[in-house]
Amino acid sequence: MFRRTLVGAAAAVAALPLPALAQEAWPSKPLKIICPFPAGGTSDVMARLVAEPLTKELVQQVIVENIGGAGGTIGTLRAAKMAPDGTTIVQTGVGQNAVAHGLDPKLGYDSMRDFVHIAQVHTGPNLLVVHPGTPFKSFQELVDYVRKNPGKLNYGYTHAASGHMAMELLKQRASECPKGVKGCNGFFVVGIPYRGGGPMLQDLLGGQIPMMFINQDVALQHVRAGKLRALACTSLQRNPLYPEVPTIHESGFSNFQALSWSGLSLIKGTPQAIADRFEAVMKKIMTSADIKQKLEAVGFVVPPPGAQAYAAFVKSEIELWTKVIKTAGIKPE
Repeated sequence: MFRRTLVGAAAAVAALPLPALAQEAWPSKPLKIICPFPAGGTSDVMARLVAEPLTKELVQQVIVENIGGAGGTIGTLRAAKMAPDGTTIVQTGVGQNAVAHGLDPKLGYDSMRDFVHIAQVHTGPNLLVVHPGTPFKSFQELVDYVRKNPGKLNYGYTHAASGHMAMELLKQRASECPKGVKGCNGFFVVGIPYRGGGPMLQDLLGGQIPMMFINQDVALQHVRAGKLRALACTSLQRNPLYPEVPTIHESGFSNFQALSWSGLSLIKGTPQAIADRFEAVMKKIMTSADIKQKLEAVGFVVPPPGAQAYAAFVKSEIELWTKVIKTAGIKPE
């Protein structure tokens, strides 16, 4: 009788699908978040921001592994080829999962096909900032000047970064002159390329270039110190840290939005039960008072929680930036 019971139990276990057994134990070993950028940048900070509460919620160590290079595409491609067993979490974001598709249709991965988007972690606007030595006191003054003086104003940019994309979108949206405005010649400004954001910011602070788009968290200390003047914000709503700075959306260019963002995704083929549990845990983390305070303290916005909202957002960003890049004729470096 005892032997028959053991045989029956073994048969019952054998009848269970292997994924179901794996899902029951998940996570049974440490997890890693693949951050496709070097340590120290905003993407790395965001990955580490959620790694700590994930470790507590899942009762397993969650580490951040940085695999930088090629604007985030090297680490993303490598992650896409890893086993979809729930042990690898991929940090997705605007550069590697939206802009990159417009630059190179043969990336080696498809951001909608090869990943399961679980949770957006942050969004943040860019600010259009100018050196205080320029005469521009408002966004409209700058637009009016450029339209009447095409090619006479420079700006700094790093190739395919969110600030570069924001300027390209503005150039396209502002190129059509309003009816009845005399002396308008579109919106032509001259881009000065930089290899990195650090040298570009130093040149702006030193007055070597007059303006650029910059992430709001990077700009904050310099705007507060009077070393930069913020003219406009690229989110649809004004940023709480810059309540006096109007949005481009409210300044005559409706629905203008150019955001820096990141989130967490799983590799396509990850068992649904794992994806569902991970989504539930991330919803709890992203709606916590602690995360909200940490993000809003530096001007970031807590996005709508959940996999459905994040997947729809990623899709819309791919469509937006692919169109902007194609219209501008931007090529990969």
